[in-house]
Amino acid sequence: MSEQPSTSTRRVVIAEDEALIRMDLAEMLAEEGYDVVGQAADGEQAIALAEQLQPDLVILDVKMPRLDGISAAERIAEKRIAPCLMLTAFSQRDLVERARDAGAMAYLVKPFSRNDLVPAIEMAVSRFTELAALESEVADLTERLETRKSVERAKGVLQKELGLSEPDAFRWIQKTAMDLRLSMKQVSDGVVEHGPGSATP
Repeated sequence: MSEQPSTSTRRVVIAEDEALIRMDLAEMLAEEGYDVVGQAADGEQAIALAEQLQPDLVILDVKMPRLDGISAAERIAEKRIAPCLMLTAFSQRDLVERARDAGAMAYLVKPFSRNDLVPAIEMAVSRFTELAALESEVADLTERLETRKSVERAKGVLQKELGLSEPDAFRWIQKTAMDLRLSMKQVSDGVVEHGPGSATP
């Protein structure tokens, strides 16, 4: 079974104010089998396109006119439209943290290559899927944050001890929770305290 989910159906909206970079990115995505359904030159346009087209992913440059990428990501994330991947020429910590707090699921520092692009996209998509799964399981916001923290810690343990990728570690937690009829938090806490062997059915 192949590790990567099929990218052929992923519909992407790109928001980047520099036309050349936007064209390069669209070309790179098309060559990797993604479907670029919309292109924007500013944050406002990006939100409008995301709402109208309901893509599987929105790629946003941090610095854009009218509305920057971080503010646009925040609005798109609030509405749960699609995962956001941020592009930044600045690898400053505060920007990365601001983007994460705004709801961005992954980021790429420019200049990037095609080899950096696909893993970052898959990371953004899988994190967004995880978030949706956690939200459907836990209604209370405080509890959801606790669950998310616990799941993140357990994923780290599973990646280290079982050699799983991040998405596979999450699926392991999700499946084990279903098999044992436990919450994802209960399974995650067990993994963190006693290791993966403690949670096998």
